[in-house]
Amino acid sequence: MHRRGINYLLSLITTLGLLAGCQAASPATKQASSQSSKASSKSTHSTIKHQSPARPYQHWHAVKVVHLPILMYHSISSGNQLRVPAKEFRAEMTYLKTHGYRTLTANEAVYALKHRRLPQKKVVWVTLDDSYKDNMTAAWPILKQTHQHATINFITGFTHKKNHLTLADAKQMQASGNIDFQSHTVRHLDLNNLTYQVQLTELSSSKKWLDHNLQQNTQVICYPAGRANDQTIKADKQAGYQYALSTAPGIATSTQNAYNLTRQRVIPGMSLTAFQTLLTTTNE
Repeated sequence: MHRRGINYLLSLITTLGLLAGCQAASPATKQASSQSSKASSKSTHSTIKHQSPARPYQHWHAVKVVHLPILMYHSISSGNQLRVPAKEFRAEMTYLKTHGYRTLTANEAVYALKHRRLPQKKVVWVTLDDSYKDNMTAAWPILKQTHQHATINFITGFTHKKNHLTLADAKQMQASGNIDFQSHTVRHLDLNNLTYQVQLTELSSSKKWLDHNLQQNTQVICYPAGRANDQTIKADKQAGYQYALSTAPGIATSTQNAYNLTRQRVIPGMSLTAFQTLLTTTNE
């Protein structure tokens, strides 16, 4: 064979070998590229996953004075002036939903009053006193259906009484996100009739029980008889509460005594027009 033919043959073999090598390397290159892409995606996902959560109140706006209607309920049943039938409670919670009210949690209410900031103009704080069993069987389903929130003022010493919520009930309701719990003392006694030390024990013991069993920082005390004297307020502060609820009527504001907030009592047979008057505020 001529030298020129041999050189041509060698050149052809070399070229074919290079092409085969490129084709063999192509899947490996794609695999490496894919792995690199996955690693990059995983790194980005990891970064997003570990970003700090948004501050819960960052979009709330400042106001000169917070006006907060605090609705006061007790039993959701019928029989006396402290019992609002479930049908009426449903209509009232539906009214709040359809008219654009935001029902605050206890922590949100405390933040609003303390910092004079609100998430929107229409806000309300729904409270139920005495931790009756029907708060679970009647009120809770309605709150879930209407996507509203309420605070139950819990009597920690009544968990074994037939018509009151147990600790297991409270934990189940708390986990739903529709209910939170604040203190209504241990034995539901009129604090004004007790010595300072007994008042302090009632207030401190109930807070510690709630803090421990519900894994929270209980910030609000609701007075069993709806009233307090100077010693009660001193005991509130020593026990670690930030705010206290009375039964005196009126819209609560950020300029009120933090340990004697007014509330709006909801009574059975109230029309929705009358219910609406309990909510009227001047938040701007």
